[in-house]
Amino acid sequence: MIRFYKWRSEYTRNIVTLVTGTALAQAIPIAITPILTRLYSPADFGTYALFISIVSMASVFTTGRYELAILLPKSDKHALHLLKLSCFITAMVSFFCLLIVVLFNENIAHVLGDSDISKWLYLMPFTIFLSGVYQSVTFWLNRKKEYKCLAINRITQSGSAGASNLAFGFLKMGSMGLVLGQVIGQLIATCTALFSVWNMEGKLFKKTSFLALYALLKRYQKFPKVDVPSALLNVASHQLIHVLFNTLFNATIAGYFYLAQRILTIPVSVLSSAVLSVFQEQASRDYKARPGGAKKIYIRTFKKLFIMSFLPAIIGCLYAEEIFILAFGDEWRNAGVYAEILSPMLFLQFISSPLSFMFYIGEKQELNLFCQGLLLALVMFSFLLSSDAEQVIQLLTLSFSVFYLTQLFFSSKIAGVI
Repeated sequence: MIRFYKWRSEYTRNIVTLVTGTALAQAIPIAITPILTRLYSPADFGTYALFISIVSMASVFTTGRYELAILLPKSDKHALHLLKLSCFITAMVSFFCLLIVVLFNENIAHVLGDSDISKWLYLMPFTIFLSGVYQSVTFWLNRKKEYKCLAINRITQSGSAGASNLAFGFLKMGSMGLVLGQVIGQLIATCTALFSVWNMEGKLFKKTSFLALYALLKRYQKFPKVDVPSALLNVASHQLIHVLFNTLFNATIAGYFYLAQRILTIPVSVLSSAVLSVFQEQASRDYKARPGGAKKIYIRTFKKLFIMSFLPAIIGCLYAEEIFILAFGDEWRNAGVYAEILSPMLFLQFISSPLSFMFYIGEKQELNLFCQGLLLALVMFSFLLSSDAEQVIQLLTLSFSVFYLTQLFFSSKIAGVI
């Protein structure tokens, strides 16, 4: 009994550490957004959202999804080789993306319907490389339970990106300021995370067995074969929304939607990602220990997520429009309307996202592929069946709600809850 409470307090303490760090990190963009909305136009945010969408979709291939396997091996040596493998694949994919941008820059900008994005396409391969390395290193730090390091790193990234956005905004650099701020924040976060890993595992990092790399490449081949398509469908479902708002409507409407989603997902990411980091490590360990071992931690985490998200979701549904007008000005009223519509969907996202890691723990990527395919189909139908932006968002909320409920059903089944 004593050991149980000690374990539970450690689990809660780890969550609190990451929640605190992530909350501080996300408090920065929340605090500066009222200033940014007066320095940048809705169209600037729309172009920035388009840039982030393309980077996010390309980043799916960056690591071959091998970073997700870093938590799984019992041996740290094997896990470290998976980290190296992820970084090596990242370098190759980023170089390939650079060739595509150099050869087809103008064609890509024309297809996207935004000429402003043309000059920023050259930053994408570099941003994709940083994103892949950062993802891989983050999973290693999570494996080693370096939650304080992760929390500090998130604050560093958010602070540097926010300061850059403000500085470039006062210089009237338009969408350029938002894009460059993102790149600078990612660069600093990646460098500090790499420095932390080098300090911990510098000697082991120098020793690489190519036979071990090849063996792990084959052992976890389900991740690139099955999970890359799943992840691509997931990212496409989320990020194509910004692309389609830009191409089917205009950059201003895309900017309204981006701000609504950004403000709502900040508290979601603060708590949900922190719970996910701790849940990943604990659930992986419990699942490997015995059949149905993850059931208890799954149920406990579900309850925590439900309690934390219920009241904010109610507030978002009822008062988002008034809050947006007060915080960002009457120009952003439409973003507040969109936020009210999206709030129920984000409530389910908050609960489902951490718990869906059970797909990877149980190596049931085929089920995840089914869920992601369902989501993409629902998103496309949302645009096809709608005549205006507000109707699109209503159908998107319904589509994503169906998706998250389906995810919860399958993840609870893998955990042995049902």
